[in-house]
Amino acid sequence: MDRAQKQDAIEALKGVFADAGAVVVTHYKGLTVAEMTDLRGRLRTEGAKLQVVKNTLVQKALGGSIGEAGDALFKGPVAIAFAADPVSAAKVATQYAKDNDKFSVIGGFMGQQVLDKTSVTALATLPSLDQLRAKIIGLLQAPATKIAGVLQAPAGQLARVVGAYAAKDAA
Repeated sequence: MDRAQKQDAIEALKGVFADAGAVVVTHYKGLTVAEMTDLRGRLRTEGAKLQVVKNTLVQKALGGSIGEAGDALFKGPVAIAFAADPVSAAKVATQYAKDNDKFSVIGGFMGQQVLDKTSVTALATLPSLDQLRAKIIGLLQAPATKIAGVLQAPAGQLARVVGAYAAKDAA
């Protein structure tokens, strides 16, 4: 890479870090191309991406904003998983790390806060933004359904009573 390409890569990484809800830092040493393709496909279905990064360029892009603890994450063969939703990349990465011994989650960061491996695992257990939205909509719709059922119940009982008297008179 020449100097201009490195500067472009640093600017691209700054954009990634600014737009990502959370960045998961992983080691991928020993993964085959097919396994990396599988991981990228899993991440893509969740709206996340995986990018193999050069450690020095990442550290320059971060500019020391996450401190020495964050810089310590970027040692060895590193790939970052990221998405706008803070949970989706962490979910897929931790699940893939459980399934594959060659892939491991090292840590991550959300904004200025550095996350260790256990924090990323805890982040992965949270429901995603879409799941939270679905729960809220369900909670909002449930009272309306119950109110409609309560309002219809007396009319249905009245109709059954009238129907019973009509059947009794007809007999």
